[in-house]
Amino acid sequence: MKYYLIAGEASGDMHASHLMAAIHGLDPESRFRCWGGDQMERQGGSLVVHYRELAFMGFTEVLMNIRTISRLLKQCRKDILSWRPDALILVDYPGFNLRIARFAHKTGLKVFYYISPQVWAWKKSRVFQVRDHVDRMLVILPFEKDFYARYGVEVDFVGHPLLDVLDGLDPSGRSRFRKENELDDRPVIALLPGSRPQEIRKMLPEMISVIPDFDGYQFVIGGAPSIPPGFYHRMTGNRDVRLVSGQTYPLLQNAEAAVVTSGTATLETALFEVPEVVCYRGNPVSYRIARRLVNVPYISLVNLIMERPVVTELIQDRMNAGNISRELHRLTGDEEYRKEMTEAFRSLKERLGGAGASGKAAAIIMKHLQKW
Repeated sequence: MKYYLIAGEASGDMHASHLMAAIHGLDPESRFRCWGGDQMERQGGSLVVHYRELAFMGFTEVLMNIRTISRLLKQCRKDILSWRPDALILVDYPGFNLRIARFAHKTGLKVFYYISPQVWAWKKSRVFQVRDHVDRMLVILPFEKDFYARYGVEVDFVGHPLLDVLDGLDPSGRSRFRKENELDDRPVIALLPGSRPQEIRKMLPEMISVIPDFDGYQFVIGGAPSIPPGFYHRMTGNRDVRLVSGQTYPLLQNAEAAVVTSGTATLETALFEVPEVVCYRGNPVSYRIARRLVNVPYISLVNLIMERPVVTELIQDRMNAGNISRELHRLTGDEEYRKEMTEAFRSLKERLGGAGASGKAAAIIMKHLQKW
């Protein structure tokens, strides 16, 4: 069968690639066409547009690029109609994907959504878009199934795909990573400033400004594979900081603590049991609009899933060098604080369910396609 997948960022590219592998295991004749990234292409997908071209975030940024987004939507619709897949699989990225879901449903295509939009945080009206335009929603957070049930929408909880990634890691990668990246024996503090250029510009300068406060540590930036090294080097200058690109997981295997931009990386860091501080600073106008619309007590997935403040969140004006430095000193020097946090991370893993999300999602997709 023919499968058309759309992912709009690095994490979606990774999870979609694992889903593609699982589908191919059940359907050896499967063919894939996709909007995504390098990992989906390596998995055999015919890549139409790279997610680098889809990296718009925030209200003002979207408005500034509305013509580009409209052009991409038109291109995507045309390409789907031309290829005529047996199934359309949408991976997160709601602003774009829900529009495509509506279009595809009207044309009679079977629409699956893997990794739900965060409708529980804001724009709850999107629940009804899912109900009306998506044939099957596959969710990865434990509370999402109950949330959708309150609106009369049946979904499948498959567990979190990051657990699959952790299961597949090479234990020997820890020492190899240090050698290959010329790191010394000092403990590592990981800096994860995000995967989009606009958020990196806002986050990274504040993160690296604390380096002089930490003698005896080495700082390493986890660079996004889609961002050229020169982009980071223009911001780091002659700071004593190392950049590694596309090696976030080996970096976290070696990290003593981490400063992390809000997003999937906060959960990834927790699953590696690395004590972290979560940061976020956005466009002031976008942030003020979001404050009026978002209806959740936390911004990090760790705190949302645990339903309590496990990790400190430094947002907007609180995201500054002084606060980052103070929190990092706690993370590296207060053993009781570190112990409480890592114990909470172990409980977090239990809440997320066991490994096998990609396989479960693929089996559900195949079951429904055969039934229809």
